[in-house]
Amino acid sequence: MRFFLLFLFSVCISLLAAAQASPSLKLWYTYAASAWEEALPLGNGSTGAMVFGQPYKEHYQLNDNTLWSGYPESGNNPNGPSILPQVRAAIFRGNYDSAAVLWKKMQGPYSARYLPLADLWLSLTDSAAIPSSYYRDLDLNTAIATVQYRSGGVFYQRSTFISYPRKVMVIQLTADKPAALNFSVALTSLLHYQTFATDGSLLLKGKAPKYVANREADPHQVVYDDDPNGEGMNFEVEVKVKLTGGRVTATDNRLNIAGATAVTLYLTEATSFNGFDHSPGHAGKDPAAEVSAHMQKAFVLPYATLLTEHTRDHQSLFRRVSLDLGQDAAVEKMPTDQRIRRFDSTKDDHSLQALYYQYGRYLLIASSRPGSRPANLQGLWNNKVQPPWGSNYTTNINTEMNYWLAENTNLSECHQPLLDFIKELAVNGAQTAKVNYGIPEGWVAHHNSDVWAKTSPPGGYDQDPMSHARWACWPMAGAWLSTHCWEHFQFTRDTTYLRRAYPLMKGAAQFMLSWLVKDPSTGSLVTIPSSSPENTMKIKGKEYEISMASTMDMSIIRELFMAVSKSARILGTDAAFRNQVDVAKQALYPFHIGRNGQLQEWFNDWDDPNDKHRHISQLFGLYPGSQICPDSTPELAAAARESLIERGDVSTGWSMAWKINWWARLQDGDHAYKILSDAFHFMDPGIEKPTMGGGGVYPNLFDAHPPFQIDGNFGVTAGITEMLLQSHNGALVLLPALPREWRSGSISGIKARGNFTVSMKWHGGILAAATVFSGAGGICRISTLRPLKIKGIKEPSLSLTSPGIPKRYTIEFPTVKGNTYIITPL
Repeated sequence: MRFFLLFLFSVCISLLAAAQASPSLKLWYTYAASAWEEALPLGNGSTGAMVFGQPYKEHYQLNDNTLWSGYPESGNNPNGPSILPQVRAAIFRGNYDSAAVLWKKMQGPYSARYLPLADLWLSLTDSAAIPSSYYRDLDLNTAIATVQYRSGGVFYQRSTFISYPRKVMVIQLTADKPAALNFSVALTSLLHYQTFATDGSLLLKGKAPKYVANREADPHQVVYDDDPNGEGMNFEVEVKVKLTGGRVTATDNRLNIAGATAVTLYLTEATSFNGFDHSPGHAGKDPAAEVSAHMQKAFVLPYATLLTEHTRDHQSLFRRVSLDLGQDAAVEKMPTDQRIRRFDSTKDDHSLQALYYQYGRYLLIASSRPGSRPANLQGLWNNKVQPPWGSNYTTNINTEMNYWLAENTNLSECHQPLLDFIKELAVNGAQTAKVNYGIPEGWVAHHNSDVWAKTSPPGGYDQDPMSHARWACWPMAGAWLSTHCWEHFQFTRDTTYLRRAYPLMKGAAQFMLSWLVKDPSTGSLVTIPSSSPENTMKIKGKEYEISMASTMDMSIIRELFMAVSKSARILGTDAAFRNQVDVAKQALYPFHIGRNGQLQEWFNDWDDPNDKHRHISQLFGLYPGSQICPDSTPELAAAARESLIERGDVSTGWSMAWKINWWARLQDGDHAYKILSDAFHFMDPGIEKPTMGGGGVYPNLFDAHPPFQIDGNFGVTAGITEMLLQSHNGALVLLPALPREWRSGSISGIKARGNFTVSMKWHGGILAAATVFSGAGGICRISTLRPLKIKGIKEPSLSLTSPGIPKRYTIEFPTVKGNTYIITPL
């Protein structure tokens, strides 16, 4: 007995050590960034910076997550209710081309564009041609970017962080020789701006355009309001300086520092954004007041205090999870860019994969904190006035993928900006439902959105010849996003939150109940018109864009109806509506398996086995949905597998990330690992790559769509978690898709539905020990490949066998809130 207790104690200690261990958690380089995709990202959810690390002309490219073009504009199309019956009639007749042409008359404008804020420049006046040594890094554990170099016999260091508690960016410059710091500080912007300098302070005032074009062919590309007080967002950036030694003067709209030994720069910024429903030009906030308030509170604090406060805040989130897939000391001594290049050929740097996993968590913390806007297509970071796809909210996969890791990697707070955004979409979406479709109840959102919570269909009305129904005709975003509310509840078991979120889910379901139509040929409820995002149907040598009842549509609605019904039951409310949803759910057009054994993408068996399209939206029910499982629906799981095989492994960055999650759900860890390894393809930002020309990673580990999209980073982190823990099917499945390559390792602090926190160690591909912390109490059901024992639990294990997957053993037991349960295999 004493030996057994000592063993259990050692298990707990080792798992705790794994949680606190900080193996190589740095991105580091021996050269400064010249391309944006080599710079290193910092952020506090609102302010973002890309740090280039140039020794003599440092560049900080800055963003504010509220700085967008435009102003609130519904874009709703009152022609919709009269055109919709014509679209539906054309589809029922099989006239899919005519339906697509008609649909364009129902479209609205494109979304606004996410914009760059400003650029901060530090130009050193004492500089040699080439530093004798150079190093820069980003420490994920502290969220600090550091640059070190030696020049002219002097060792220089710059450390930069962006504080969430104080809303300030802080840069400390030091030299190991007194009076060795001599440099100027300047602010510029790609937008309209002016700068003003006084001794010790530098201020930039800017104006954003009221319109930025979606297409190069648009005759109006970037349009500013001629009235400085007119439409378009206002913004300000302020920099103040503290010196140790030396002096600061102001000339030519820049600050000049001379003879200093240490310098601390404080930067605050703000925009006139005053909510999704207020004009930022006519009814905006005063950015000067916010900039001044943050600066006054931060500037009185010493660097050490700000650093300690920042580090504590960041680590309270980041250190919740630790992943160890094995260490290789020799490889970890290589710079990050060299490790990526090496991985292309060796595929054996498992600690690089662990670093990439934690980088995804780091990026979410940096780009999505309570009170901020949601992470957009590039998270928080953008250096272009006309970025790819507007760096907007692309809601047919990308925005949702940004948040797949929020709950299962123990960053539930970082989910909040998206959950708040859904409330705004529901307000605008209720108007879109009424105006565009004549549906008086519920709300709807489409393919793109922006800071103004746009919900109308994109596409430039019917005036853009390059718009396509295959992506514009997609009124499913509200339904999909609403399932995030349910996921948040499942991981937190917070019934107070569920009570607030239920009306949002109900509203999305109300719209869908009205949107669904009974198909006279099958008797099923179907969506019409319907697309499978961005893909086309191939019928007798021709391509078509819309029909009815795509598998993705039906899967999203099924998932939403299930969430609404369960929520109403938990809350003990809305019994009549719950019954209505349950009845409709049973009548939905079902899954179909096609002639090649694939899961059909379309209403009919039109799938092309040679189709390699990046979207495989018909697999929504496998992931992130919970309708297809190898154990409970083996035939559908086999069909999903066939669809994945037909599409192939290599694709754009985010698509490969989704495939990792799908293969993990199919409990095929080796295939998930193959795609994960293929994703570590080095992308040289100096070599132009065709858009969507094959995924990879840039030197700074940004995911390459290409170009950069952050959803690939977030999706991979979610997928690695899914390989190690799943909880969507009623049980905590430990190591469901562990690949042979990860023979031994550990993970701690990840979350499962039911508000359980899980830590595990494995050796030789077999679970060695685990702990489960119960955050809410309730029944816990655990499934593993080996019989298991839980301290103090006497219930026998139950053996389950399903065709096509290994035998698993489960045990079910009641938990007490706040207790930790120790699991050991028998």
